[in-house]
Amino acid sequence: MIIPTEKQVPPPAYEEASPRSMPPPPFSQSHYVPKLDGLPPNILLHIVNTLFPAKVVDATVHRKTLYWLATSLRLVSRGMYIACMHTLRSAYLSSYAQLIKQPYSSDPFPAIAPSRDLSPVLHPGHRETKVLDLYIAVKVREDVWLDESELHLEAEDCFKDLFDLMQPRSRTEDLIAQHGVDMGLITMSPVGNKGSVTPIPFSLLTVTFSPRTLGLLMSSRTKKRTIVECHRERNERLEVSAKRLVKELKRWAEQQPTSIMYVL
Repeated sequence: MIIPTEKQVPPPAYEEASPRSMPPPPFSQSHYVPKLDGLPPNILLHIVNTLFPAKVVDATVHRKTLYWLATSLRLVSRGMYIACMHTLRSAYLSSYAQLIKQPYSSDPFPAIAPSRDLSPVLHPGHRETKVLDLYIAVKVREDVWLDESELHLEAEDCFKDLFDLMQPRSRTEDLIAQHGVDMGLITMSPVGNKGSVTPIPFSLLTVTFSPRTLGLLMSSRTKKRTIVECHRERNERLEVSAKRLVKELKRWAEQQPTSIMYVL
């Protein structure tokens, strides 16, 4: 069949091409360029691990690399922060545990799953995790300074506040959270659910710690107030002190109106 030229449908009119709608030839579409933030966590962790040589010839190089992770690399992105902190915590956990004073116990890694509303990186479920991170921040600096100068003397009291006060206090807070959640007195969510006893958000609670007394403070929008307090023996285990404080918290909570709401 032959169609006369004058009967043929004319071709469509030419339109000015848009750079966004029509990519240049020979590509049919623009290609995705992977970025560091988009890499999965296991790849980022592998990248961090490759920074350390398989055979450690000079321990000074290893310590300088850890210092660089703590002061520079972990600040690149959220994913890199997680990978660097995994490596740093693994490297310094044993030396941290050796400085725990008797009869105190230690567990710096979360045992309670954090709330979905909170970031486990910025707001870890365990308070003692923050103490471990503070120890790492001081330790990496002291190690490098000792390597660089024989005149640098490590301060004997640079870790004193961490292990005399902050570590046992944060460990006690973690134990209170664990026992309080089991008894329905504390919740890891920002706001507690209504019930016979309204659970108190753990973020509102802090502990005042001394060798002889323990106190539990609750924050409000205007102030902090002590809601329960108990005495402790000087060498008493933290687990025993925490259970006693939770029992006092239960008595206090049962005396409060059921309609009370705890807000951030």
